[in-house]
Amino acid sequence: MLNVPTLWMVFVVNFSALGLVWAYVTRSYPKFEAARFWMASAFVGAAGAITALTGLYINSVVPLLFGGAGIIAASCFAAAGIQRFYDRPASWRLMVASTAASLAGVMFFKFVFDQMQLRMLCYTIGQGLPLVLSLRLLLSPPEGRASPGARLAGIVILSMIVVFVVRTIGNTLGSDFSTVARGQNHAAMVLVLLFLSMTLNFGFLLMAMDRLRNEVADLALLDDLTGVANRRHLLQRLSEECARSERSGEPFSLLVIDLDGFKTVNDTYGHAAGDACLQHFTLMAQTRLRPGDMLARTGGDEFCVVLPSSSLREGGLIARRILEVCRQDAAECSGRDIPIAISIGVAEWNRGIGQFPDRLIAHADHALYAAKKNGKNDFAVYDPAPPLSPEPVEAARKFA
Repeated sequence: MLNVPTLWMVFVVNFSALGLVWAYVTRSYPKFEAARFWMASAFVGAAGAITALTGLYINSVVPLLFGGAGIIAASCFAAAGIQRFYDRPASWRLMVASTAASLAGVMFFKFVFDQMQLRMLCYTIGQGLPLVLSLRLLLSPPEGRASPGARLAGIVILSMIVVFVVRTIGNTLGSDFSTVARGQNHAAMVLVLLFLSMTLNFGFLLMAMDRLRNEVADLALLDDLTGVANRRHLLQRLSEECARSERSGEPFSLLVIDLDGFKTVNDTYGHAAGDACLQHFTLMAQTRLRPGDMLARTGGDEFCVVLPSSSLREGGLIARRILEVCRQDAAECSGRDIPIAISIGVAEWNRGIGQFPDRLIAHADHALYAAKKNGKNDFAVYDPAPPLSPEPVEAARKFA
């Protein structure tokens, strides 16, 4: 025989433990806002359960009402955590309105028109509606494929909805699944919902782990100083673009950018000023790039820009746009401002490059050399004939 008070106490202990786990996650990762809502869901659910438990020993409906309010609020906080996980605003008005409407219905069908079936229906709607509304985000997230944790959470919520429907149908047919009944039906329902609630939080934990793992992976592909892609990310992207172009025959272009006289800036103004120049250039360049273009810092004062589905002419136009914004910024410098001048080399993928991005980088470097040779603060496009290097044999061997 299942003991109802014991099951409710297990509910309280488990949810308190979950609350502590989420509190640790919140403290360790303060920017992970969803964890705060899931922590609140666990603690509020535990508080609601222990309040409802006291109603089994006190001849009053007040503990049961407050306990029900806690369980409904726990569902609302869980749903709000899902919304924040996907960077959606938490629906506070909806949470407050659904909780208030559900409790109002429970009180009406208790004190005005005493009807247990309708009272449990109001409680079930308040408990299940927030989870139903968040189900779409879990099973069909904005970024596309749902993560394993999100799928698990979605399946669990669907299972909980099935349990709520069964409870409602059972109450309608004459069974009593309410807390007041203290029967085996209610005990079995508490046991099932306890298992599903624990599994739901496990799904949330998997979602959190997947998100944090992806963030760590992203950090490994970003430059610490400027926040743009680093050399590793650039080589990955170039390999992908080369493979795509070899399949489709559609070219793409690469810009190699070098800040002119950057060593003088570091020697004259210090490395802090040099870092500020790199950050400032990054911001200026990004204003002239298109969606899908990728800016990367390959080291020191060297940058690259990957231009998907772009011809050599289009690459030259982008290079000119970046040059113009830097020249305009330099013309507006005054006082202790440090003007930034750049040289750019432009190269286009062709069949001879194939799936070897280092060849494309070499072509763009060759064009950059030409831009430097022509007086700097300019751009040049790669043209293998006539050769730009004074040693044509060596150049042919180098860029073949």
